[in-house]
Amino acid sequence: MNGLNARRPRPGRPSAGRRLPALLAVTALGAALLAGCGIRATEVPTDFGPAPSRVRCSLGEPEVSSRADRGLPVQVFLLCGSSLVAVDRTVRVPDGAADSGRRALIAQGLLGQLSAQPSAAEKEAGYTTHVRDGITVSGPRPGDPDDALRLSVAPGSLSSSALAQIVCTLSDSAAAEGDGSVILGGPGTDAPRRYECTDEVRTRPSSERPPSSEITSS
Repeated sequence: MNGLNARRPRPGRPSAGRRLPALLAVTALGAALLAGCGIRATEVPTDFGPAPSRVRCSLGEPEVSSRADRGLPVQVFLLCGSSLVAVDRTVRVPDGAADSGRRALIAQGLLGQLSAQPSAAEKEAGYTTHVRDGITVSGPRPGDPDDALRLSVAPGSLSSSALAQIVCTLSDSAAAEGDGSVILGGPGTDAPRRYECTDEVRTRPSSERPPSSEITSS
């Protein structure tokens, strides 16, 4: 009876002692196949090298200056990548200047900032400028609108990028009416025109010239 009642292993279900060698064999086979395919397991993250030191077109907090000549806070538009990006600057404006003279002084200070070489930090972040040095600006001539500005070069002779920098910078400053446009003329007798800084100009300054229109008398 004891022989008949003894429990026998069920067919098709290997015992624990038999399963362990089988599992080890499968694991070894998988490792061999991975090695043959050139794939090697790793337990540590792959090192892709250090991160860039500065994000493109991103500047840190402006340095606190102890200079005594800190003036009117302004923003100028520099080129970075394929678009215009505003950066902080200051310009000096003498107190007591008449409104028209004050506009011209602010505009001249802004042009000076646009034509200056970007700082080391700005260069590292990818900023450049296409506004050349030596461009001057004056107030309106007789017959011009009161808020007109006259450049020493014809606006139409400037490159698309340089004109975009000037228009977007001046139209966003106290040198203009603050409506996203600025009235510019050149040194000749041609009537000044109203130039606009649009989203398209800020996004594609090298290919999208600032749109302009004739000044209509009110």
